[in-house]
Amino acid sequence: MHTLSLVVGVIAIVLAIYSQIKHRKNMQHYNFEVLSKPVFIAKLIFISVLIGVVAVVLAQYRGLSWSIVIVAIVTFVYNFMMEKTRLGRYIYGVGGNAEAAALAGVSVNKIRLFVFASMGLMTALGGILFASRLQSASTTAGAGFELDAIASCYIGGTSTSGGIGKVTNTIIGALVIMSLTNGLNLMGVGIAYQYIIKGIIFIIAVAFDVMNRK
Repeated sequence: MHTLSLVVGVIAIVLAIYSQIKHRKNMQHYNFEVLSKPVFIAKLIFISVLIGVVAVVLAQYRGLSWSIVIVAIVTFVYNFMMEKTRLGRYIYGVGGNAEAAALAGVSVNKIRLFVFASMGLMTALGGILFASRLQSASTTAGAGFELDAIASCYIGGTSTSGGIGKVTNTIIGALVIMSLTNGLNLMGVGIAYQYIIKGIIFIIAVAFDVMNRK
């Protein structure tokens, strides 16, 4: 067993529980609707078990991957930026209603430029991690990943109309998509059928968001 992976898993569980409890208290402070206590406890247990299982599996294999460490750092930085900084609020505002954001004094063009530049940076980082995993590089590597990325966002709760979504939920959506992809590969499903299945899931997620916003 890789001890460091287990320690990181325990720390991740503690931080996840603390974050959820703090978020719940903030919601209650402003009289927002929150999950009932039994459901909230069940949610905490589920998150803890999920993180614990991942930590144990990694500890039994080769320990914590550097890719996971990099993804965790990027997730923390972007989650902090989106939830705790003015820039994050501006991004949500521009995504939800660009005209209202402009009337409120937000430089919409600058925010959009930053978002696209940030997307390019993350694409480059993803390419580096993917090339390091394959130990090679080609012009066709990563073809079709954009569908997985978009589907991960919508499965994670990002709204099609903009202004709603969380970085951490998107990571969960990505885990769901990757688990689906690995499962289909193990079952021997052809790549063409995999695109169809993912497309159906993508359409369902978008339809659910549209119905939910109604």
